[in-house]
Amino acid sequence: MNTRIRRTAGLFAAAAVLPLALTACSSDSKDSDTSGSSGKASASATQGGDDMGGSTASASMDQPFGPACSAVPKDGAGSFDGMAKDPVATAASHNPALSTLVSAVQKAGLVDTLNNAQDITVFAPTNDAFAKIPKATLDKVLNDKAQLTKILTYHVVGQKLTPKDLENGSFDTLEKSKLTTAGSGESYTVNDSAKVVCGNVKTANANVYIIDTVLMPQS
Repeated sequence: MNTRIRRTAGLFAAAAVLPLALTACSSDSKDSDTSGSSGKASASATQGGDDMGGSTASASMDQPFGPACSAVPKDGAGSFDGMAKDPVATAASHNPALSTLVSAVQKAGLVDTLNNAQDITVFAPTNDAFAKIPKATLDKVLNDKAQLTKILTYHVVGQKLTPKDLENGSFDTLEKSKLTTAGSGESYTVNDSAKVVCGNVKTANANVYIIDTVLMPQS
């Protein structure tokens, strides 16, 4: 896995070559995630015996969680089931709470990049997260494609991260610097500042963690 992460990070030298680089990633992690989840469920069922509580807890670990998840539509393209059928940029466009992020991705020309990626994790700031940034500053960033691309790619990790991975993690982003995660259960933070408000959302090619603060690269 570490080899694949380094290979993925090395490929994203510039936004112009991101789509080609991203499609080179394999789907091995998807298979391993699936087998890992199956293993956990099997182990839980075995340990729990006739007690259905064990298997139910195991199944719930793979579901979206967090206070903001209640605002997600129950059906349609914007529901969890609907988002799971679409690549990440398209899936995000069906969620009204992510409209500012979607607009920023479009301005940066990263829609195809994200949709063509394989096995990534996206930390997706809500509209309220962008609203924390002073309007003049936000407008300036949205009109600076290079800076906007830098910020947006900092929100993307080149592997699928499970909630367990976030408990005490440090990950290379597509922007080429690191972000850190911490927490447990259904409470996680990114860079000790952004809170995950709806986590473990699945799309066709990514795991999404919706956050309440825009992440900023250090450099």
